[in-house]
Amino acid sequence: MSGHSKWATIHRKKGLIDAERGKIFQKIAKEIQVAAKGTNGDPDMNPGLRMVIEKARSNNMPKDNIQKAIDKAVGNSGDVNFDSIRYEGYASHGIAVMVDCLTDNKNRTAMLVRSTLTKHGGNLGTDGSVSYLFKRRGVIELEASGDFDTIMEIAITADSLDCLDNGDVYTIYTEPDNFLNVKKAFEDSGFTDFLTSEVTYVPDNKIALSDEDTEKVMNLISALEDIDDVSNVYHNLDI
Repeated sequence: MSGHSKWATIHRKKGLIDAERGKIFQKIAKEIQVAAKGTNGDPDMNPGLRMVIEKARSNNMPKDNIQKAIDKAVGNSGDVNFDSIRYEGYASHGIAVMVDCLTDNKNRTAMLVRSTLTKHGGNLGTDGSVSYLFKRRGVIELEASGDFDTIMEIAITADSLDCLDNGDVYTIYTEPDNFLNVKKAFEDSGFTDFLTSEVTYVPDNKIALSDEDTEKVMNLISALEDIDDVSNVYHNLDI
């Protein structure tokens, strides 16, 4: 862990304490609608939808909200017309940034992402300029209150990729296809209070900055996340 644990704590708990929780739910609802479009809405038959629902649950999104998003996509699939776009670039100090968007207006979204990066000292790159620095992984985080040996034993038995003791947090990494199996293994063992539980992009290496520079980069990340069309922001800043 770097010296920026306060930023990690804010990031992990954002979905729980953010005053704009409704905005987070709207973004996830859009992801659910896209994943459910053209299907019967059964997550057991749609791995992509199942993963987004797990993300919704991880952010404490109410079950009714999840079901409404699914029903909207299944009943009115013609109204769900979002394009999935990824923008790649850099924040200040060479921090790689990957921004996933769902939008009904590509020009608007491109302008907003570009201007936000520029305003905060970053710049937009070309396709593939930073994506090679990340790998898609399942990530489960637990508060470090239990015995780490027990956590590690569960992780190994469930074929996790890695299990780390980061001081205040235990982090388990999985292959995307094995994420739900690993999560269920922990739930079956009585661990259900996850700080993080999702399939995401994890950087191969992280870059540590001073507190001041970390704050500047995190302000950029927050500004990007505040854009309505942005669904996810990935970066390699060590927080």
